[in-house]
Amino acid sequence: IRKICDGSTDPNLEPICGRPLGLKFHIETCHLYIADAYHGLLVVGPYGGVAEKLATSAEGVSFKFTNGLDIDTKTGMVYFTDSSTVIQRRNVDSLLRSLDQTGRLLKYNPYTKEVSVIYKGLVFPNGVALSKNNSFLLVAESTRMRILKFNLESGAKAKNMSKVFADPEVFAVLPRVPDNIKRNKDGDFWVALNTGRSESIQSDAPDPIGIKYNEEGTVLKRLDGHNGMIFNSISEVKEYNHRLYIGSVTKPYVGILNDY
Repeated sequence: IRKICDGSTDPNLEPICGRPLGLKFHIETCHLYIADAYHGLLVVGPYGGVAEKLATSAEGVSFKFTNGLDIDTKTGMVYFTDSSTVIQRRNVDSLLRSLDQTGRLLKYNPYTKEVSVIYKGLVFPNGVALSKNNSFLLVAESTRMRILKFNLESGAKAKNMSKVFADPEVFAVLPRVPDNIKRNKDGDFWVALNTGRSESIQSDAPDPIGIKYNEEGTVLKRLDGHNGMIFNSISEVKEYNHRLYIGSVTKPYVGILNDY
């Protein structure tokens, strides 16, 4: 008898079988943390196996759309987003149109095994990335087509307090819907741009599918999708060893750029 969750791409099975979105290895422990859209925050040990469920709710409110994730390897804290407390990933188009403001930024403490809600009222929070020195956190607010910057309090204080952020500032305003944010070894950030070109952008203006920023928010590079001939919508840009590894929810492969 064929198992229901056999690795197929049937979207109707997502709520049962799960949909892993954010992924990050803890470089000290080799544990793989997973933000699964339907099953919450998960972890897999260094030798693989079945994922362990760490959290499915915060403050008594269940996760509906667990999404982006990053890890502070100094404190062990896991920062992640719940894109909505109302709308699931399978209804993502409805979420983009709804202006739903129930999205949350959360922190998982692996020592106490507790989840703290550290910011509420976000409009489709998506990708998450810590700065190189862990002093601030970037969050993609997809519906509003912008990146928010949360300044962190440092040291042991941040490890023990539930609220570690001041109100965010706008780090970047974007021409498309942002998805994941990935930091490179130099501390710069690649923001992947999904579909949905902003109506405020002139029709003859550049329409990149990825933008590289430094820590101050200055644009370092724009990634051209060549009018959709190569990529029209990407979910992630990972820079490693002078290459770009490009993910997409619309393509059945990972793209690799050697010269960019």
